[in-house]
Amino acid sequence: MTAAPAAATPAADATAPAVELHGIGKRFPGVVANHDIDITVRRGTVHAIIGENGAGKSTLMKTLYGMHRPDDGTIAIDGRQVSFSSPADAIAAGIGMVHQHFMLADNLTVLENIVLGSEPTRGGGLLDLRTARRRIREISDAYKLGIDPDTLVEHLGVGARQRVEIAKVLFRGAKILILDEPTAVLVPQEVDELFGNLRELKAEGLTVLFISHKLDEVLAVADDITVIRRGTTVVSVKPADVTARRLAELMVGSELPVPALRESTVTDQVALEVRGLTVSADGRPVVDDVDLVLHRGEIVGLAGVEGNGQAELVEAIMGIRPITSGSVRLGDTDVTKWHTRRRREAGIGFIPEDRHRQGLLLEAPLWENRMLGHQTEQPNSSGPLLTPAGARRDTQRIVDEFDVRTPGIDVLAASLSGGNQQKLIVGREMSGSPSVLIAAHPTRGVDVGAQAAIWDHLRRARADGLAVLLISADLDELIGMSDTLKVILRGRLVAEVDPRAVTPEQLGAAMTGAEAPA
Repeated sequence: MTAAPAAATPAADATAPAVELHGIGKRFPGVVANHDIDITVRRGTVHAIIGENGAGKSTLMKTLYGMHRPDDGTIAIDGRQVSFSSPADAIAAGIGMVHQHFMLADNLTVLENIVLGSEPTRGGGLLDLRTARRRIREISDAYKLGIDPDTLVEHLGVGARQRVEIAKVLFRGAKILILDEPTAVLVPQEVDELFGNLRELKAEGLTVLFISHKLDEVLAVADDITVIRRGTTVVSVKPADVTARRLAELMVGSELPVPALRESTVTDQVALEVRGLTVSADGRPVVDDVDLVLHRGEIVGLAGVEGNGQAELVEAIMGIRPITSGSVRLGDTDVTKWHTRRRREAGIGFIPEDRHRQGLLLEAPLWENRMLGHQTEQPNSSGPLLTPAGARRDTQRIVDEFDVRTPGIDVLAASLSGGNQQKLIVGREMSGSPSVLIAAHPTRGVDVGAQAAIWDHLRRARADGLAVLLISADLDELIGMSDTLKVILRGRLVAEVDPRAVTPEQLGAAMTGAEAPA
């Protein structure tokens, strides 16, 4: 049995860097994921690590977290050289990681997920849930996480799941926190609160590795920034010495993309019409009397703090969730009573908010994922029979047209970076000339290059007459990519704002009910 790294090593050097990575290399069959990585992370700082999807950031963080061993190089924590055989070793050394894609059990409560593998006990070895519950509430209150220990995780949205993961790391007493895209689901006010919390953690001597694609946030919160490109470190800089555009150039060799629409393509032809839509859960309306119209050539943005009915509205439109009252029309056809497959076959594409839970079969090859949700449609089938050859050909087309960077269409979806997984989903859902696209957080957790590519595909499809419902936590994306922009609060559409005039701060205030936009 492997002992924790600290067991047989000298005491930590209080003056040493929190983390030192020297010459780190990691290879997989046919792929060099990392090579010659050199990073020094100062104790009590926020150190940002940025780079394209596929640049090697996640592989590097998994190496640091003990999920696999490096093939080359050394790792030192607090001046001690360590060798981790598992995440348990890393946790014992004071490292905690919040993954971009969460590692929670839906059928367990928040408390059970947090203590799993680290269960507190009292006399006689009995599980001490009372102490655990008190500690979790203390952590939640201290860092404004807003989590209830007794809630089932399956009832939580993406943002709440992320906060549970953060609480799980803090519960284990981590002194070095790896945060992967921690602001992906937050509105500006919540981002400001998180950054305030990070500064408090710094003041207490904790160290944060902050992985992000939002360059303005990196510049706002980081003490040091390291850029990784094609698996190796390019440069480490101070935020005061660079701009967002310069960081983008270092990452991808191009300027920072800007979400923006060109000339209006909105027509008077209705593509999707929702009238009086109400969805109930636990005896109360979570979507309350919503009216919504999408025209051909129009992108309608939907802004709201997570948990205000966006997910339920999307699921109702897709036929995934039953409605209490109201109607859904696709063009001139009432589809209210249609099941999800029939709605898809009629021309509704769907980019889900969580690509791992709803959009992909991670252990299936890319060509099988091309068929997912479209099994009854050409080129995936002919009559009652699947046509793998047609699916394979079309998968290669998607790979080429949407720049999905992969060794081939037979690799597992799990082997792709997050940005390339997302481009595969976007390509799949925009295939077959849909008339309506429901896009829930289409650029969440992807780098600036993949983000720009997805925006370009949406703009081109809009010009060809596609109607898009865009749900996003990125307010700049909503403002820049919307022809019409609506605000949802407590399940009701409470405002429509002019995307050409509203600021992110005004939109964020409207989303929280703090004030109505001008």
